[in-house]
Amino acid sequence: MTGMPVGPYVDFAREKLGFDFNNIQLLITALTHRSYVNEHKKSVSEHNERLEFLGDAVLELVVTDYLYKNFSEPEGILTSWRAALVRTESIGEAGQKLGYEPLVRMSKGEKQGSERARLQILANAFEATIGSIYLDQGYDRAAEFITKHILAKLPAILDEGTWRDPKSHLQEVSQQIDGATPVYKVMTEEGPDHDKVFTLGAYVNDKLMGKGVGPSKQSAQQMAARAALQEYAKKK
Repeated sequence: MTGMPVGPYVDFAREKLGFDFNNIQLLITALTHRSYVNEHKKSVSEHNERLEFLGDAVLELVVTDYLYKNFSEPEGILTSWRAALVRTESIGEAGQKLGYEPLVRMSKGEKQGSERARLQILANAFEATIGSIYLDQGYDRAAEFITKHILAKLPAILDEGTWRDPKSHLQEVSQQIDGATPVYKVMTEEGPDHDKVFTLGAYVNDKLMGKGVGPSKQSAQQMAARAALQEYAKKK
């Protein structure tokens, strides 16, 4: 790590997070992917997985505490709301909005990876960043960060109904509006067996309502259902 420029990380913390880290190395580690360590073994020894482990726990606690204190819904509903808030897509998008992607250190191969892989790396870095804030600044500051970037999404999630299982929700909507049940069809299947990417379409009355891409047919179906629900929402 000797000689590594820390200025961009200091600036990011000050401008985007709103404070100075006591130990900026924590933030640098939070934004260091395992692949980068593998490429720079002589100069870098620590990646962000331990901080991610810690940040994931802090994130879940803060979100759970907020939902418990502010809503009276049963456990099953609150669990679904929490899952919608902390899923990879949600926290990956939060990372994109923060703009730390240029600071995330990863291997050349990972930089050229798929959109899905990149989003996962950003999501992991977001959780690791929570862990670094918790260690450096304490629980309250980490909770403020989570409230601003994650809990702020809750009104939209509730309004759009994206917390619900998208396939079940789409079936309800399509039967109500079109009197038909969605059918999912594989459109493309690409990549080697260990890294497949599926593109599926959600069809209602033989009309393509939404497409989804994922590492499994099930995940692609979920994404296709979400896209179809967005199309139905436009018709309201």
